[in-house]
Amino acid sequence: MSLPTQQRVWVVANPPTGPVQPDTFKIETRPLPALGDDSVLLRVDYLSNDPTQRNWIAKDTGTVKQGQVFRSNALATVLKSTSAKWAEGQLVVGYFGWVDYAVVPASSVAGEARQLPGRPAIALGMLGSTGATAYHGIMDVLDVQPEHTVVVSGAAGAVGSTAVQLAKKVRGARVIGIAGGPDKVKFVESLGAVGVDYKSATFAADLRAAVGPHGADRYYENVGGRVLDAMIPNMKVHGKIGLCGLISQYNGGPTELYNLLDLISKRVDMQGFSIADFLSQIGRATGEMAQWVEEGKLSPAAENVVPTPFDKIPVTWATLFSGTSKPGKLITAVQH
Repeated sequence: MSLPTQQRVWVVANPPTGPVQPDTFKIETRPLPALGDDSVLLRVDYLSNDPTQRNWIAKDTGTVKQGQVFRSNALATVLKSTSAKWAEGQLVVGYFGWVDYAVVPASSVAGEARQLPGRPAIALGMLGSTGATAYHGIMDVLDVQPEHTVVVSGAAGAVGSTAVQLAKKVRGARVIGIAGGPDKVKFVESLGAVGVDYKSATFAADLRAAVGPHGADRYYENVGGRVLDAMIPNMKVHGKIGLCGLISQYNGGPTELYNLLDLISKRVDMQGFSIADFLSQIGRATGEMAQWVEEGKLSPAAENVVPTPFDKIPVTWATLFSGTSKPGKLITAVQH
């Protein structure tokens, strides 16, 4: 097999201040650098799509600047290696970005992809940083216990659907999952949770009825905005909210929260967290979750793998924010 000498990359052309536009990204073709010592040549096969990526390209505060390759966690095949650590044919994960091929130092590879037979993309979902984010939120930040009532927003999404399963099937708690639309609510209910539709005209009343008069002990927040505002009055005294994401606010615009006083009157603890807090423990998290998948406690069915030509990668990613993606973890299968 002949090896590539060029790479296609997606770069940030115009950092957005609001919703991502067609001209936010542009595609470029570049020569691949020579393979130096302790390096690997990679073919990027799958890309992780995550709401937090929108924050990375914010015009004033983003960490991926104009002209830089858009950052993304990816699963890749090693095509050639000068590293003693990585061999040709291995599947590896790392933040390789929106590229079709890459030459990177061996130290840039985060690790070998943890897989299930025939399902390599799970290394970017339940058995990757996405699953670890749910794991540490439920197990460590919120410390969910069997006697708890737990609410998860964004419950049909990648992190949310895993958090629902961990709280329900591993910790044995009572779980309510908030999602948008009948199909996503049914998906959440298939995971064992009580489903509540935030798009319903009776959302606030439905949420209150699902939680019950005693309130929620724990709330795993992925959405923010009016969903968070509706949830705050339903917290129990001395309850805890874990802020993992605020996808409703990533594209800008004002957000009005009317119920913050309840955080004081109920002495609710609200803590933001990130997988960056637990990087040294990801191996433990994904190892335990792989075991639970094998035991049947967790279902890895929550994957939405979308075959995508390289020149349409931003289109697939944008469905995260339009509400048109299917339930579960959105993963791009790069068509070479």
